Amino acid sequence: MPDAVKGTWVQIHRVVLKSEERSPHLPDDTKKVPLELRLKGFLTHDACIGDEVEIETLIGRRVKGRLVKVNPEYDHGFGRPVPELLTIGMELRKILGGDGR
Repeated sequence: MPDAVKGTWVQIHRVVLKSEERSPHLPDDTKKVPLELRLKGFLTHDACIGDEVEIETLIGRRVKGRLVKVNPEYDHGFGRPVPELLTIGMELRKILGGDGR
């Protein structure tokens, strides 16, 4: 039984360039590691985790890679709040003549 069926939102992984294929002009710590791709899209056929698959991205690109997640979550953030920026909207409204809310 497949982990995901055709049309499921998934994430794939692929090594784009091995470390020895990377440009010699990169910093040493960057040259030592492969260039990797993680991409989300809709699965074009049924598959199990670890299978080589093809996905179609939201903009219609078809990309191949190893299936690593089914229904992957978004887990990025913008870091900690900057206290100086939290009140800037209210301060600007006061300056422009609003009530500051």
